[in-house]
Amino acid sequence: MRRATAALVLAALLGGAAGCGRSSDDPPSASGREASAGRAVHGKDGARHGEGGPAQRGFTLVATGDLLVHDSIIRQARADAGGSGYEFGRMIEAAKPMVRDADLAICHMETIYGPDGGPFSGYPLFKTPPQLARSVKSAGYDSCSTGSNHTLDDSTDGVRRTLDAMDAVGLKHVGSARSAHERRKPAMMRAGGAKVAQLAYTYGTNGISIPQDKPWLVNLIEPERIIRDARAARRAGADVVVVSVHWGTEWQQEPDSLQRSVARKLTASRSHGLKDIDLVIGTHAHVPQAYEKVNGTWVVYGMGDQIAGKMNDPRGSMGTAARFHFTPPKRDGDGEGDKDAKAHQARWTVDKASFTPFLMRTSPRHTLVNLASGASREAGDAEQDEAFRTIREVVFSRGAKEDGLRMVP
Repeated sequence: MRRATAALVLAALLGGAAGCGRSSDDPPSASGREASAGRAVHGKDGARHGEGGPAQRGFTLVATGDLLVHDSIIRQARADAGGSGYEFGRMIEAAKPMVRDADLAICHMETIYGPDGGPFSGYPLFKTPPQLARSVKSAGYDSCSTGSNHTLDDSTDGVRRTLDAMDAVGLKHVGSARSAHERRKPAMMRAGGAKVAQLAYTYGTNGISIPQDKPWLVNLIEPERIIRDARAARRAGADVVVVSVHWGTEWQQEPDSLQRSVARKLTASRSHGLKDIDLVIGTHAHVPQAYEKVNGTWVVYGMGDQIAGKMNDPRGSMGTAARFHFTPPKRDGDGEGDKDAKAHQARWTVDKASFTPFLMRTSPRHTLVNLASGASREAGDAEQDEAFRTIREVVFSRGAKEDGLRMVP
């Protein structure tokens, strides 16, 4: 099967490991979619975002990294719920202000959900408490990519349970699907005056074969297919297309050759002089990776982990939140120039790009720390100081600072 072959090739090139960030406390391995229009006008905080008609309002998009629910994370969520149920919100409390302030917030749901009441498990075959969906939605997220190398950890049942739980709390999703019909639809949302489509894909599924009669279960990275999907989203009315990609080589900060190749292909694609894809955001490597403008389009190669258990490599607790402000097209008659200049005026563009460094502290309890916030970061803390230095260095390593990327609290 062509898709299965492509997955194996991509997996080999990307160097994805079945472990996918094994936590040091894990046992050894045995082997619809439209958001409410109200937010388009008022945003999550209830404040009005700009004046005039929808086409005159820009919007801010925030995206964060892998929600990687190891055994220790499950135990912490149980304790945070008082021993009855599971509560993940306290662990990501530090991210809530920026998530709720954004017009659109995107997470990455790395692991699939187990049945209500369990059993639940971490590495190597994850089954996460479905209460995670409620905690993520309560934090202010609108949509999550669900395509990862763990999407098929519990085959069709895991995909169905995960998407059912997300539907139940109003959390949109893309990257895996329960049917061919669902596979063809991006997550479509309103933000400011724009209609935003999110697409999502993964390099593979840890060698677990996609059932031949259910090829739509998970989206695999195939650049030509991604471009076709992006163009279809445009035809469906999307003003902005965001592509989430689960890719890269685990524990490697430098984007690998396939990441760079795919990024070039996606960002170079044009239809009628306009971009097919407006933003690329990556996950999977478990360490922060660079931000870079490629063919004039922002690419976040890897945001690192947002939630994860204690890793053997301390970088597994480091991550970033990406924040991009999109400004609307210029109105008819605004500006002059050649065909390329007019095409630029006709599309939504990023006029502000920023990031926030985070650290998941694992002792005495799992807690997310905003390293750019004086109110959150502890002065003189060696672990936090090292994480702050490491994250800044890698994020800026491919010229993003010169292209206008800034660090913000």
